[in-house]
Amino acid sequence: MRTDSAFVIVLDDHPLVGRGVAQYLQSVEPALEVLVATGWDEVERIAAERGRPRLLVADIWLADGSSIDALSRARADCPAWVWMAVSGDDDPALARRVRDAGARGFVHKAAPPERFGLAFRTVLGGGEWFDETPGPGATGAAGPRAWPVSARELGLTPRQGEILMLVLRGLPNKRIALQLGITESTVKEHVTGILERLGVRSRVEAITRLRGRQLDLRA
Repeated sequence: MRTDSAFVIVLDDHPLVGRGVAQYLQSVEPALEVLVATGWDEVERIAAERGRPRLLVADIWLADGSSIDALSRARADCPAWVWMAVSGDDDPALARRVRDAGARGFVHKAAPPERFGLAFRTVLGGGEWFDETPGPGATGAAGPRAWPVSARELGLTPRQGEILMLVLRGLPNKRIALQLGITESTVKEHVTGILERLGVRSRVEAITRLRGRQLDLRA
């Protein structure tokens, strides 16, 4: 097993999103190699082959649940693991939770790229960076102006609109179910219906399809 750590791992179960983050981080630190993993098992495989990464940038909510437990176990076995959390979750307690779990930083997915880059450099250099969550409905608030669109205009029911809003924030089915007080299977059924109505095949395509549109649940 190699022991050098001149590389970073981006953990995100949406491959397109993970690659986009990796490309941006590569532009921030061109001397570093940035690898992408879609699950914790892939992170472990890379670490077994390459050694411990210099930094792991991990999305908190993956398809099979929270990544915090796996990362906490990894740090218990190897305290030298350094990781930074990212998430689209607006839970105001999330920054504290990931700090308690051993993260060196937290950046919300609504943060501008420049702020994300600064946080990345800070944690990579041995510092800490913890953003507060922007609060419900703030995702993308600092970005370009978007045209509002209602769930009804998209051909969705009010409940599907609520679920789509959470999908656009990057939350997985399990987290959406907990937040709305419904079963995960019900969320899966709604997500399938939403994708069909939007004419797309995946969450990533849905996010791309609605780029430049602001979902308004009040309409």
